[in-house]
Amino acid sequence: MAETEAQAQTQAQERKRVLIVMAHPDDGEFGCGGTVARWASEGYDIHYCLITDGQAGDQGDKEITSERLAEVRRHEAQAAADALGVQNPVIFLHYADSRLEPTLDLRLDVARVIRKVKPYIVICQDPTRYWSGQGYINHPDHRIAGEVTLAAIIPVAGTRLAFPELLAEGLQPHEVREVYISGTENPDRWVDIGGFLDKKVAALRAHKSQMRDWDPQEEIIKWARETANAAHKVGHTMEYAEAYKYIKRGD
Repeated sequence: MAETEAQAQTQAQERKRVLIVMAHPDDGEFGCGGTVARWASEGYDIHYCLITDGQAGDQGDKEITSERLAEVRRHEAQAAADALGVQNPVIFLHYADSRLEPTLDLRLDVARVIRKVKPYIVICQDPTRYWSGQGYINHPDHRIAGEVTLAAIIPVAGTRLAFPELLAEGLQPHEVREVYISGTENPDRWVDIGGFLDKKVAALRAHKSQMRDWDPQEEIIKWARETANAAHKVGHTMEYAEAYKYIKRGD
């Protein structure tokens, strides 16, 4: 009985292991910061993987170098994760900002992280979103980060012979069971982030090089309320929400 209970506890904890894969520092805070704060408070084991260091996002600073900006943004990314309650250090893959391509090397690098972390849940960006409305063009890095992450989940992370070099590194296949795609135009899963907006805003404020003179609080509250209103239309009751395309794989 004790062994069965221990196994059940282990499985329950495995179901709470999350990997967030984003193109740039601050992408996760905008897309899923409230969800991360909520899950962290509920004991989820959350890991961040940032593909680039955000070294092209100077936000009008004409003096800073890309090397210095990368250093600043890595520090800000860790501070933001800390503000959300994430206990694991942020993983950086150090690809060049604004130059991402859906290469096999990048797919392999993301799959390597998946096999090391062994997440039950992965949150990634939407590879199909090119624009939104009449005022927003999606950064190509966002799309490529989503495309590569989904390709890393299937077939690479879970298929033994897809990349034998991972086996040579001692990394056994791992099956991701749930995928939450953020920044999507057609969501079918909403997370109630009521009570966690303050942490989401604090995390965004940690990205001082990007926020500069703009305080995100008013817009974040507005977006979260609008997202919750969309959730109301399909029967959900919440005041503030984040939205995702949800994929469930296997049991």
